[in-house]
Amino acid sequence: MASSQELFSAVLVSQKVKEIMPDTCHIRPLKRSDFHRGHLDVLRGLTHVGEISEAAWTERFDWMKRCNGTYYTLVIVDESSDASKSIVGTGTLFVEKKFLYELGTQGHIEDIAIAGDMQGKKLGVKLIQALDHIAKEVGCYKTILDCDPKNAAFYEKCGYGKAGQEMHHYYDDKAQKHGV
Repeated sequence: MASSQELFSAVLVSQKVKEIMPDTCHIRPLKRSDFHRGHLDVLRGLTHVGEISEAAWTERFDWMKRCNGTYYTLVIVDESSDASKSIVGTGTLFVEKKFLYELGTQGHIEDIAIAGDMQGKKLGVKLIQALDHIAKEVGCYKTILDCDPKNAAFYEKCGYGKAGQEMHHYYDDKAQKHGV
């Protein structure tokens, strides 16, 4: 059972991945208190985030938590960093219930980001492994993701294969400008 602070139960996080994390780092579900720990700062290294107040962030967290069984956001915390900015990685598994594949469940990997000073330490691989583990645990028959072509080799190393063409139809000029 998830604590009221966790987005989902930490029981779903792979023990194997926890055991292979660097000594100063651990991986866990996003917590309601993570606004001030650098969650958005890590995402800003990935793409445009915008100015988000703590109240708006908390409202979104609470909404995602109410969608029980849909959003699984993990964070990697570096205990050796400044306690107020200790999140150095994040990624989300979004779970989609389908009519296809005998009412199957499909996972979507989204928003994989590792702080620039922590890249090259295999944290991204561990994050993908942990999200893949959750996908299996919650009954997904597959996970999919969209990525920038320059990142395709990384995801192939994580076991993902090219399977189509990503398409976009923007309804918001600002989102299109930032490519989000």
